[in-house]
Amino acid sequence: MSIIEPMIFFAVLGCVAGVLLAVASKIFYVKTDERIQKISEALPGINCGACGFSGCEGYAGAIINEGAELNLCKTGGAKTLEEISEIMGVSAGEAVGEKAIVRCKGDCNAAKEKYDFEGVKSCAAAEMFYSGFKKCTSGCLGLGDCIKVCPQGAISLKDGIAAVDENKCVGCGLCVRECPNGLIAVRKVTNKVDYTCMSVNIAKDTLAACENGCIGCRQCERVCPEHAVKVVNNHAEVDYSLCTSCGSCIDKCKRNVIHIRG
Repeated sequence: MSIIEPMIFFAVLGCVAGVLLAVASKIFYVKTDERIQKISEALPGINCGACGFSGCEGYAGAIINEGAELNLCKTGGAKTLEEISEIMGVSAGEAVGEKAIVRCKGDCNAAKEKYDFEGVKSCAAAEMFYSGFKKCTSGCLGLGDCIKVCPQGAISLKDGIAAVDENKCVGCGLCVRECPNGLIAVRKVTNKVDYTCMSVNIAKDTLAACENGCIGCRQCERVCPEHAVKVVNNHAEVDYSLCTSCGSCIDKCKRNVIHIRG
C-alpha cells in the first residue's frame, strides 16, 4: 500500500496538470499569421542580418507585423522578392541588383609599407597600430576581415588587396561593416562608373604612398558634363544620381582610378 498510494497520487496530479495545460493553451492561444512561415521559407535562411533584422524569421515577422519593405533581402535577390510579393499579394516591381566594390587599387605592387606587421591577421587589429602598416592610411590592408564575413565566398585577396567576384556577390553589405577604413561600398549594378581610391592625403603624400592613388587633380571634375564627379577629401567621388556613364572622366583620368564596368 505504501507504494500504490504515491503512484495513484502522482497519476492523478499528472492528469490534473495535463487538463490545466490543455485549458490554458486554448485560453491563451495566440494566432500566428501563416504568411510569416511562408515568407521565412522563401528567404535564403542564412540569417546574415543584412536586412537590418535579427534573421530571416525576424524579417518575415517584420514584414507582416511592422510593414517592413519587401526588398530588404539582398542575399535572396529578385527571386526571393518575387516569392515574397506573391505571398503578400502585391506586385514585385523591378528589383535592381547590387554588388560590392573595394575602392582601393593599392596592391602589393603599388602601395608602400611603413613597417612589418606581425600581430593578429586582422585589418581591424592592424589599423589600431598607427592606422595600419601601409603608408597610405586609407588603403586596403589585405588581411581578410571582409573575406571572413562574406556568406557567398565572393571576396578573395588579389595581389594583397580584397577583390570582389561579381558573379558570386549578392550585395548583402556584411563586408561593408567589417572594413575599418570604409573602403567597401555596395552600389547598384546599373551604376557603371566606379572610383577606386579613397585616399585623403594631399597629392604629394599620395604619390609617396601609392603608385595607383588619386591625386585630386580635378581633371575628371572639369570634364563631366553632368557635374557628377567631385573631388572630396582629396579624391574623386561619383554622384550616381547625376552620372550617365558617358565615360568622359575615365578618358581624362591619368591615374586610372576611375573606370567603367563592362
